[in-house]
Formats: sequence, C-alpha cells, structure tokens
Amino acid sequence: MVKTVEYKDPARLELIRELKAVSKLKDSGLWSEVAKQLSRVRKNRRQVNVYKIDKYTADGEVIVVPGKVLGEGHLTHPVDVAAFRFTEGALKKIKGAGGKAMSIMELAKSNPAGSKIKLMG
Repeated sequence: MVKTVEYKDPARLELIRELKAVSKLKDSGLWSEVAKQLSRVRKNRRQVNVYKIDKYTADGEVIVVPGKVLGEGHLTHPVDVAAFRFTEGALKKIKGAGGKAMSIMELAKSNPAGSKIKLMG
C-alpha cells in the first residue's frame, strides 16, 4: 500500500539544513553523514540504548547519535552525548554518570570541524 500522507518534522528538517551548511563551511564529513542519517524515514533512524554507549565509549568521550537515545542499561562513566531526541530515562542516566546531554546543533556549533567525535548508531 502506498503511503499518501507524509509527516515532516520542521525541527528535524531545519537541523538537516543547518548541518549541511556547517559541513560545507568546514568541509566536515561527519556533519554531512549525520544529516544523511537524519534524512531517513522514522523507522530507519538510529536508536541507541545507554548500555551501548557505555560499552563502546571511554571516560570523557564525545558521541553523536543521529536519532534517539533510549534509557535501557546503565552508564558507568561520564560521556558527552549529542542526539536528536532523548528519553527521560536516558537523560537521567547520562547526567547521573556525570556526562552531558545536548542537541546535535549545540555540538556542531561548538565543534564545527567534527574532530574527536564518535558517530554511534
């Protein structure tokens, strides 16, 4: 069956435009890849649980999730996480471990070159 009504989140579309602009300005492949990942349909967007962040990161690393961070699992070390959306449980666990949760655009403005950032998803 063909889908006739398409939902477009204006905040997501604006974020994609801004990420593409930052990518061209600083010639950063990271932000263009994040924009590409965010352009996917909702069922194909990334969802990462806190336990995976804990498993694949070290103390003090910075990661970006082009999608949603879910609250399953525990976080044992501080990590700075930038994502499109967070669940309440994920926010509590990230902040409880001493990390920082921020939007993707906040991270892109503070680090436009995209250096020393891990892409998860």
